[in-house]
Amino acid sequence: MEINGGDTVMKEAIREVDRAIDEVRGQSEAVMARRLQAARQQKMVEAKIAELGDKAKFAVQGGRDDLAEAALKRQIDFEGEIAKLAEVQTGSTDEEAKLDDALASLRSRKAQMEDALNAWQQANRDAALGGDKGFQVQREVEHKVERAEAAFDRAMGGSGGVNFTRADADTINKVAELDGMQKSASVAERLAALKASASKAA
Repeated sequence: MEINGGDTVMKEAIREVDRAIDEVRGQSEAVMARRLQAARQQKMVEAKIAELGDKAKFAVQGGRDDLAEAALKRQIDFEGEIAKLAEVQTGSTDEEAKLDDALASLRSRKAQMEDALNAWQQANRDAALGGDKGFQVQREVEHKVERAEAAFDRAMGGSGGVNFTRADADTINKVAELDGMQKSASVAERLAALKASASKAA
């Protein structure tokens, strides 16, 4: 129950970080859209300013200074708009950078949480399969064998047979290792003899 509960809590925490990432991503996209819109509006206003400049020249050439003044006043209004739009773009760029940093931090924290969860789940799987209990299982097996040997000896003695001296598990394992070494040496010796025989035949 505790393991399942912990798994659920950790997964929900990761989902919460996912929701935070989605929220920050949405804010970043909104800020980017605002910046791009301001940039487009600035281009439109700049085109209007240029157009008004041409109109003012045309009015002066036609002797209509009043119309030229109106065009120039409108130019000044639009230039004020450009300053505001430039501020929006600068502020949006700064805000985007901060949101990008926040996104990178959230993604990094999510990755760390996922790695920790995966490691925790793997540890639980290993424990279910034996894991660190391997040594304990080995000792339990050895004890079972020792009890079986003791029962065998008692039965042998009770039947009038002769018991033989038991060695401890470590000694038995070392003797088994020695048997393996001798067998490997014998195989190597025979292989060398076969190679020598084949070389002479050639």
